[in-house]
Amino acid sequence: MSTFDLTGKTALVTGSSRGLGRTFAEALCAAGAHVVLNGVNADRLAQTRDEMAAQGYAVSAAAFDVSDEAAVRGAFDRLDAQGHSPDILVNNAGIQLRRPMLELSAADWQRVMDTNLTSAFLCGREAASRMIAKGGGKIINIGSLMSDLARATVAPYTVAKGGIKMLTRSMAAEWAGSNIQANAIGPGYMMTDMTQPLQDDVKFDSWVRGRTPAGRWGRPEELQGAVVFLASAASDFVNGQILYIDGGMTAVL
Repeated sequence: MSTFDLTGKTALVTGSSRGLGRTFAEALCAAGAHVVLNGVNADRLAQTRDEMAAQGYAVSAAAFDVSDEAAVRGAFDRLDAQGHSPDILVNNAGIQLRRPMLELSAADWQRVMDTNLTSAFLCGREAASRMIAKGGGKIINIGSLMSDLARATVAPYTVAKGGIKMLTRSMAAEWAGSNIQANAIGPGYMMTDMTQPLQDDVKFDSWVRGRTPAGRWGRPEELQGAVVFLASAASDFVNGQILYIDGGMTAVL
């Protein structure tokens, strides 16, 4: 059996009704996992579940707000009752807000922190307690170039993604002895619906292509190998790391 085979495993991917989350979910399904999709829009989530099921994938859906502590606890309890306690957690849910810090309200700052960082702690805590009980598991946090680098007008996102890197290390420090591997993926500039306005901005598009050694934007499917690797037995001695998939952007000045 391949060390990348996820047959018999259950994965929860937060924020997976569209975008990169759906891409991660499809990769895990293709490797053999049953994937629990998550989002706050129940209708969109159900549509994604049905579309993926029609492709032959083993999927179910759990609509809940990953930034709400009570909602997270309730959702994990329901997954337990359904026999879908996750062996693999992908903390993907996130939002972006582009605004200069001088114009940024505390409420907007907190909303980005709660969605992008606190949610990973809440879901990670619930998942880890179950993984420890059954002998181990995999936690994959989704960071960003902004886990290491800053850019004007995205301060809360940058701080949250920097926090993801350190949360990942903290998870490894506390849970590695319980056979939990906690790692992160740091995507570069990827071609998604969220970044479409940036792709359409001639100046920004030119900057991305010029700043990236590969000379182009990344494609979402180029992240799939990494998520399967970090979810599988192939990464059993990898812990507390962040893997940048960015066409070389973080490697150069």
